[in-house]
Amino acid sequence: MRKTVIGAVALLWLPLSALGRGVSPYLPLSIDPELENQIERLLMLADKPVLTRPITAATVLDALPDACPRNPELCNEVRQYLHRYMRTVGMTNAQLEVAATGGAETAIPNRHGLSSDSAWEATARAYYQMSDHVLFSLGAVAHDGKTVPTGSMLSVGYSRAQLDIGYRDHWWSPMSDSSMLLSTEATTMPSVTISSYVPLTRFGFHYEAFVASMSRSDRIQFGGEDTSGRPRLAGFHLSMEPATGWSLGVNRLMQYGGGERPGAFSDLIHAFLSPSRYDNTNANLTSDQQFGNQLASITSEFIFPGRVPFAVYYEYGGEDTSHGRNYLLGNSSLSAGIRFPQLVPRIDLTYEVSEWQNGWYANSVYRDGLTNDRRVIGHWGGDQRASGDAVGAMSQMLGIHWRPRFGGTFEARYRTLRNESYSVTQYERAHDATLRYSHPLGPIDLGAEVVAGRDVFGESYSRTAAFVRLSQFSRTTGPYGSDLPRTHDSTAELFVDFGANFNEVRIDLSDSIPVRNSKFETAPHLAVGARRAVSDHSDLGARVELDDVNGHTLLGVRAIDYRYRFANPLAITTFVGAARYDLATPAYGIYLGMGLQWRNVRPGWDIGIDTRYATKVARDNLVAGDEPTVGDRSDSFYDIYSATLSLTRRF
Repeated sequence: MRKTVIGAVALLWLPLSALGRGVSPYLPLSIDPELENQIERLLMLADKPVLTRPITAATVLDALPDACPRNPELCNEVRQYLHRYMRTVGMTNAQLEVAATGGAETAIPNRHGLSSDSAWEATARAYYQMSDHVLFSLGAVAHDGKTVPTGSMLSVGYSRAQLDIGYRDHWWSPMSDSSMLLSTEATTMPSVTISSYVPLTRFGFHYEAFVASMSRSDRIQFGGEDTSGRPRLAGFHLSMEPATGWSLGVNRLMQYGGGERPGAFSDLIHAFLSPSRYDNTNANLTSDQQFGNQLASITSEFIFPGRVPFAVYYEYGGEDTSHGRNYLLGNSSLSAGIRFPQLVPRIDLTYEVSEWQNGWYANSVYRDGLTNDRRVIGHWGGDQRASGDAVGAMSQMLGIHWRPRFGGTFEARYRTLRNESYSVTQYERAHDATLRYSHPLGPIDLGAEVVAGRDVFGESYSRTAAFVRLSQFSRTTGPYGSDLPRTHDSTAELFVDFGANFNEVRIDLSDSIPVRNSKFETAPHLAVGARRAVSDHSDLGARVELDDVNGHTLLGVRAIDYRYRFANPLAITTFVGAARYDLATPAYGIYLGMGLQWRNVRPGWDIGIDTRYATKVARDNLVAGDEPTVGDRSDSFYDIYSATLSLTRRF
């Protein structure tokens, strides 16, 4: 860690004033739901996708000119809040919460390690802006049994390379309620981070890289026995926003070192460049030679600026590589969400769903798993299972914010999770409900929160809390935000495809069984999508497709759905995304294809043909009737070839 700090600081011995704007402070993350909801609503109105958090104050400030015409009152409230960051010294947030608890102890999702039996919680953050390029932040999150200086850091640099040394949060997903790689489920780790908060080049590149020190573990395997130490965590994020309202990102996370295990920088580079070679045990690589534990994800967000605007976003992740290929994700996950900043006046709604295969957050080398202070560092569902059980699961979340005319904000959130049935532990479906209300009273906000649920072991829990905090907004015109004006992008359109698919599946179950092809079949096809023009001839969007393939449901997600319109009625399409094949346990793989479309065969109607390929759709053999493990291989692969002939209705 010391070498990392010295090297990063050395990069910044440059004439900073000539390299752009100075450093920016970060807005609260998983501390103030009402404020964070308002900030993300504003960014949506400004056509700014969010793939990483925390969000810098400068990012929100830059978004105000685009968002203000759509909601002037929300814009004014956020601008007033940002004034707190425009002084030399200031306090940005402070909150104290007391609670009555009951029932079993469980983790409250995304609350920096907070447990349902914690009787209190306190958070605070202040800063000192020494110069444009040097910022000291001081913060903390405290609750029963734990105090962590979350938000305490030194920030040095400029807009294209901001160096943060200290307790900085990391959230790498467009999902607002979960993140497969990094979230705020666990306590914040000390880290060294370098990132950009302004877009680089005309393609809108953003990057973030960090090295962190995890909590001490006494169960790090090396030399056939457990050793004790603090594993390291390295991460790299790269995203681009080449068109307004659409962004694509890639993420890598590597847990390594600690105890007696080696952790040289050269090992880190080798594993980063070739994870399949250096991080998967096989006949030529023992667990002692294995680098550590790696995860990766691809994320995307598309904002639809129609009469009822919304954002749709995806996260496709892998706990490992697959089929010996660096670019194929193994033990996959797929998350998707949709958010309406105003579904109806004064109400916004978010729905998110995540599903992951076995293997997540558990590791044979790091036997405490991908955890920090006993909590997983990714999806909150990873804490809803027996210790060390690498079972797959599916979670869902529905969240509603209501800003009534009498003032304040109500938030209702429901979560549910179901672990797969192949585990030796018999799990039940988990339920978690939260109701929260806050109201301004002069310089403070007063509020209450009720959390109640039942965990996967059938144990009930509850937590009823009251809180007081430094008021986030100066409200002189009534409650949060007026109704959104009915302005929209006339090029944005929704559409539905329906028709037929023609498919064949190449089935590779085991090294001991010959590969075979299924019969060529025909079945119905249905798709729902949205797109918007990004140039005179080009459209970008997102789409979800549903097909019956060889007697099983194939769900296809087009994270990148591109269309080029010729001057005549013809258009060509191409896409990349992920596919879920509904077998005994879900199988996942990369999904891509291209097509040809004849537009406006009748007003509002198109006709088209697509060719599609789902490659190395994989699942581990885990249930009765699956093929046994042979050598290093324990999974089955499916290559799905299909074509569709469909009619499209545009709205």
